Amino acid sequence: MLFFSSLKKFTIHAIIGANVASILVMLLVGYSDRLNPAEHPVLSSVGLVFPFLLVVNVAFLLFWLLVKPRVAVIPVLGLIINYVPVRTYCPINFSREVPDSALKVLSYNVKMFEVNEKVEDMHATLHYVLNSNADIVCLQEARMRNRWNQALYDAYPYHDELIYGGMSHVIMSRYPIVGKERIPYPTHANGTAAFYLTIGGERVLVISNHFETNGLSVSEKHEIQEMAKGKTSGDTLRQESRRLIVKLGNAASKRAPQADAVARYISEHQDMPIIVCGDFNENPISYVRHRIARDLTDCYIESGSGPGWTYNHGSMKVRIDNIMCNDRFVPCRCEVDSKIAASDHYPIICWLKMQHK
Repeated sequence: MLFFSSLKKFTIHAIIGANVASILVMLLVGYSDRLNPAEHPVLSSVGLVFPFLLVVNVAFLLFWLLVKPRVAVIPVLGLIINYVPVRTYCPINFSREVPDSALKVLSYNVKMFEVNEKVEDMHATLHYVLNSNADIVCLQEARMRNRWNQALYDAYPYHDELIYGGMSHVIMSRYPIVGKERIPYPTHANGTAAFYLTIGGERVLVISNHFETNGLSVSEKHEIQEMAKGKTSGDTLRQESRRLIVKLGNAASKRAPQADAVARYISEHQDMPIIVCGDFNENPISYVRHRIARDLTDCYIESGSGPGWTYNHGSMKVRIDNIMCNDRFVPCRCEVDSKIAASDHYPIICWLKMQHK
């Protein structure tokens, strides 16, 4: 009897230790977005495991509530300690009323329309944008052709594009576009466009990003899915994990100076109303998102709910598209629309109330 009592006590203590260890690891991973990938490339992608650590801590909470309720205080404290990264990854906000005067902003990586998509998907995307009733539309990987975009141009009297790497940032607006420029930074085939609009007599800066891609092949994405499902093990798992971590780290180290350049541009124009959007190609717990959001409000975190996955390739789901703004706007509501699957991204939409001086 004494043996079983000691074994039970030892097991409980071991599980408590595992719970505490998972909280500490979650804390380290949750704040890894402060590390510059240019200096720490291998650690740059650890934010990808944050949701798994969050699920583990919630599982511990449920376990303790069933087995030893008093100990449930440990995972509860874990969630409190990790409040900032938990809210960054999976915010929960109550629905707010959207005023009629709010701007509706739509950001969508359309995956080059007909280049990689079926014609019916391309038309679905065009119809979706037309029916969105957005005031400002920013499209990445647009590569628009006149024969396809005339309907959009008819719906939006103000439109422009900035070409990068054979693709383009396209902006369509109900407000005059009075200027544009590319924000310079080293890149292989990506880019960031700065568009200037006039809204209510004020010049507004709208920045559309498409930061460096990870460059994963279809087979490599499949490998990641297989590993996530636990179908890869042993030496193969170790070798493939090491190779993919290196590849992801190299891509992240390229995105870091790109994010730095955009952040400096934002800082230089903080006297203007600013909207920043686009495909960051990084998960919420990342240096790129944190660096851009440092002087801005992340609209999804402020007014969205749930993980808000915008990338939807198979079982790989993560929020890599964002809309942000400075203090000249108040985010009223932000959401990811998963009803359209014409691209490997979902569109992200935000309603912003402009604060006029």
